Amino acid sequence: MNYHLVPMDRSHLEQVAALERACFPDPWSEKLLEQELYNYMSSLVVAQGEDGTVLGYGAVQAVLDEGCLNRIAVFSQYRRQGVAQAILEAFLRFGRAHLAFLTLEVRRSNAPAIALYEKLGFVRVGVRPGYYRTPEGKEDAVLLTAEFTHEA
Repeated sequence: MNYHLVPMDRSHLEQVAALERACFPDPWSEKLLEQELYNYMSSLVVAQGEDGTVLGYGAVQAVLDEGCLNRIAVFSQYRRQGVAQAILEAFLRFGRAHLAFLTLEVRRSNAPAIALYEKLGFVRVGVRPGYYRTPEGKEDAVLLTAEFTHEA
């Protein structure tokens, strides 16, 4: 499968909003996604097929030297093909160049995502009890962080 990472722009909004609805119980709206495009602290990237199809996307927010991975999602038919890893690796390259750390939250039950994060160097640093709402109640969030060292 051929794809490339590109900065998200307005032409991706409809597909990314559909991806949000497919992946998250509390999806970001198309309007919120558009606002994030113009948020100077945010960086949104899409994995785009050769025909312009959005396969996945990620959103990072940076404040000074602290980064937070707010979103990463891949349409189910494109999972386990390296799309999420490519997006994460792009954000990690940015982190190594500009940040002290990059942190994220993930559902405790999302073992494949946790395994990918840990494979790429993220370390578990805590838990947010009951952070996510689910149809069954609430689920804990696992906090993971990748720290970057910079020579002075």
